[in-house]
Amino acid sequence: MIAGMSLFILAAVIIVIWVLIEVKRMKHKLFAIFLIGLIIFSYVSMSVVFSETEINFKTIPGAISAGKIYFSWLGSLFGNMKSITSHAISLDWTNNTEG
Repeated sequence: MIAGMSLFILAAVIIVIWVLIEVKRMKHKLFAIFLIGLIIFSYVSMSVVFSETEINFKTIPGAISAGKIYFSWLGSLFGNMKSITSHAISLDWTNNTEG
């Protein structure tokens, strides 16, 4: 009985160590996925924003102008998301079906 209990404790310790190592790996994977998503979002959003404007990225004033345009667009995007969220929260989401 003592040997069985010690094997159980040893197995539990091994499982806990394995889970801790996997959690650490998952943190790194999630961070990598977050960075990849951020890079893809930045690329796509900059492509959309700068497709309609003629900006010279080779000069300092052009880069500053591009930054102003992009961050203005990004600010309006977050403003629109805030507006959509506030309207969704204020809706009546109760189930009114009877029958």
